[in-house]
Amino acid sequence: MSPLTEAPAASLPDETLQADSQALVQGRSKHFNWILAIALAVFHIGAIAAFFFFTWSALAMAAVLWVLGQNVGIAMSYHRQLTHRGFVTPRWVEYAMALCATLALQGGPIYWVAVHRLHHQLTDRAGDPHSPRDGKWWSHMGWLLQGTLRNRNTLLKRYAPDLTRDRFYRWLSYYHWIPVTALGVALFLIGGWPWLLWGIFLRVTLGLHVTWLVNSATHIWGSRRFNTRDDSRNNWWVALLTGGEGWHNNHHAHPVSTSHGMAWYELDFNYWGIRILGFLGLAKRIKVSSPDAGPARILHG
Repeated sequence: MSPLTEAPAASLPDETLQADSQALVQGRSKHFNWILAIALAVFHIGAIAAFFFFTWSALAMAAVLWVLGQNVGIAMSYHRQLTHRGFVTPRWVEYAMALCATLALQGGPIYWVAVHRLHHQLTDRAGDPHSPRDGKWWSHMGWLLQGTLRNRNTLLKRYAPDLTRDRFYRWLSYYHWIPVTALGVALFLIGGWPWLLWGIFLRVTLGLHVTWLVNSATHIWGSRRFNTRDDSRNNWWVALLTGGEGWHNNHHAHPVSTSHGMAWYELDFNYWGIRILGFLGLAKRIKVSSPDAGPARILHG
């Protein structure tokens, strides 16, 4: 297993870190990403239109898909399992959860994981893909629209060698748009415009902004339990929106921990989902850190 699998931020020597920082620094590209901008505009228009096509069944469908895409997919799979390897599941469970993540339309697993590992390695320094030190708007979504770091940057693969070696993840990274497209067609055929607009356009648009808030808001507003080398904050309202990702200072202090909430009042629904998998025998080696110094505890080892 590659050392990047466990602790990518500490696995590369200083000279490599400096070289990568120079090669992957997020400059402002001369070429605005019009394709992405148009796609985002269409989704925002569709999200607004959803309110004119409200049905209770459409709302229920959107809620179920939100849990699958944002909580199970982005938070539990892309973030806590694939990026930080905080727990282990049977391969079929791992693949199924990664498929759920593609329903959030945030890119394939190799790109998502590589960008996030790069973020942890260079947090709030030159090379960080989305630091608020470069501007609040930039950290929220500007880096996607006019950043020099793009999906096809081959250097990103060095930050996800474990996924790059996996045939399924290579396929899913290239065709990550297929599951959500197929889902959209199915929703339209079954529930018409209400199901399509609520289950795809509104859900995906809100999900994107909620995820981007972790990049922006939790490096600007909130409290700090740990004196980390970055600007990460614990932000309660982002935590509520994301199911626990907003306890970001805790996370940056203990990135491998599957539990981001470290106090009784720090609700972490995504961690609870991982624990449920553990109780069902579908997750093992669940790593949990506490505010005290020391190695992470291993649950269901």
